[in-house]
Amino acid sequence: MKGTVKMLAPVSGQAIEMTEVHDPMFSEKAMGEGFGVIPNDQTIVAPVSGKVMLVASTKHAVGFSTDDGFEVLVHMGVDTVELNGAPFELFVKEGDTVKAGDTIATMDIDAIKKAGKVTDVIVAITNTAKMVKDIQVNKGDVQAGAAVATVEPMAPGEATAKPKGKVDYDQLGKDIVKNVGGVENVENVIHCITRVRFYLKDDNKANDDVIKNMKGVLDVAKAGGQYQVVIGPAVEDVYDAVVKVLGPSFGGDSDAPKQEKVAAPKGVWPKTKFYFSALIGVITASMMPIIGLLAASGILKGLLALIVSAKWLSATSSTYMIINAMGDSVFYFLPILVGFTAAKRLGANQIIMGVIGGVLAYPTLVQVATKTSSTAMNINSNFFGIPIHIANYTYSIFPMIAAAWIAAKIEPWLKKHIVMSLRMILSPLLEVFIVSAIIIVVVGPIITLLSSYLAAGIVALLKISPAISGLIIGGLYQCLVIFGLHWAVIPVVASQIATTGHSALNAIVSATMVAQGAAAMAVFVKTKKNIDMKQIAGAATLSAFAGVTEPAMYGINLKYGRIFWTANIGSAVGGLITGLLHVDMWGFAGSLIGFASFINPKGIDGSFTGYLIASAATIIVAFTCTYLFGFKEEDLESSHAVEKVRLGSREPAAN
Repeated sequence: MKGTVKMLAPVSGQAIEMTEVHDPMFSEKAMGEGFGVIPNDQTIVAPVSGKVMLVASTKHAVGFSTDDGFEVLVHMGVDTVELNGAPFELFVKEGDTVKAGDTIATMDIDAIKKAGKVTDVIVAITNTAKMVKDIQVNKGDVQAGAAVATVEPMAPGEATAKPKGKVDYDQLGKDIVKNVGGVENVENVIHCITRVRFYLKDDNKANDDVIKNMKGVLDVAKAGGQYQVVIGPAVEDVYDAVVKVLGPSFGGDSDAPKQEKVAAPKGVWPKTKFYFSALIGVITASMMPIIGLLAASGILKGLLALIVSAKWLSATSSTYMIINAMGDSVFYFLPILVGFTAAKRLGANQIIMGVIGGVLAYPTLVQVATKTSSTAMNINSNFFGIPIHIANYTYSIFPMIAAAWIAAKIEPWLKKHIVMSLRMILSPLLEVFIVSAIIIVVVGPIITLLSSYLAAGIVALLKISPAISGLIIGGLYQCLVIFGLHWAVIPVVASQIATTGHSALNAIVSATMVAQGAAAMAVFVKTKKNIDMKQIAGAATLSAFAGVTEPAMYGINLKYGRIFWTANIGSAVGGLITGLLHVDMWGFAGSLIGFASFINPKGIDGSFTGYLIASAATIIVAFTCTYLFGFKEEDLESSHAVEKVRLGSREPAAN
């Protein structure tokens, strides 16, 4: 690199040396060489020409990459991340190219001062160790866009900064937690670009002097109810180490149970049982935070189906569409919700997993998937020229569990191999691309292939005997729901209704919904002490009887093992009777609330009577088996099942 590089003042005001800015992280040059300006104007301009590589979500920082290889960060104000972007207006976005002196933002100085924050605008060269040999700053009054600093770049292979001793982040995380008062003193923890921010129960228990002198810590600050440990560029590594000490429930919903690693037993069968149990644990834990919302939505969908069946409302009316959107949105966008909760359980980035869920539920992809049968391996698209089958992921759970597991493995590798100055941009970009591609190209088609075989097997089974098919399908159908393989049934049902006007298969499926609700009802009746569990069981019962079994399945039955199987016993009995009595359905809405679907348009016949008998038998068997053999309230205590899960949504901590 030849000559020197001029850097412009980002704002009009008083130019100062980097050592004089009012933020210890920058003044100690942890973010690199640079300078600051104490502003007297609100217009912010680009100090260099280059490409915009970073725009903070809180609008307080913009990063640039120049053609010469400099990485430059403009940081507006000190600790202004807490203002959530209110004083700032940005005129650039990531990927834009700007020239030195172009207006990139405005900052409301008065609003920042009123909030008790310092207004210093700081310019830092974040890759100083590789690029900067010397920098000269012209202190004093300066106008925005005027040259204020001269940078002498390094020659190739030259290094001026002495390498610092390697910081053991795991040990640093342990030491920080210990000196903020221990795990028991931490309510929650988050991080921004440079600081690990604790919410402590008692700030007085924190040992400021010890923490300040730790290797890897720049300073300690207290503001906005937070105990802030200033780290610098390595903040993500320290944050991860802190969360590792506190447990995965921190950094998000502090009410979630802590998870401990347990070694797998020896032997093929014990190991298989162990990993299957672990998978069920991940699935149920991922679903628990949204069980209340699923139950409420299920009840709303059931009531809406009942109203339409009674012909009080037309399914083509705008009122129907609006109410249906209210009930259906949580299921349609389930990949986003499950991605967020599964990431928390498995230790992946929750925001990134939410975005990956959004990729799977993206309307354009859904349209492509719905053009072909959900159980046929038809090639409906391509990816970089590779022919693939895009599946429909709305209402799905298992693909996002798989995605969160993959992401939890990829994230540490990306952090290890991407330079710190580019990690914030490249790591999420690569993670979204890689994980989404794996799910769409590999996992989705595998599930679709399995579904196609299941569909063929179900059709063959139906031809053998109505009673046998009812027994087998009734007993095992909800097992398919766990892995999203139940979509294999939908095209078969649709084909039956399209060709004959009714579906015996859908009648069997309806019995399985009733059974899940009956099992949840048994838990509701038998639970005396645990009010939280009683609330969940009551809502799950109503939802299942309204045709939506997810709250009962994931909130109770599957979670406690035996309940799921006692419910399946009721399903098998209900399916057997449904087959024996040749019960048919003339609509899609099932369970108790879908009774109208069992009425023959030509007049009430044996199907409706058979439905009533089968439903009654299903409820009696599933309820009795669960009440007597499937559930004991003491199980809640012994299995760490008393989790403080409230009905409805719960807001996660800010990140």
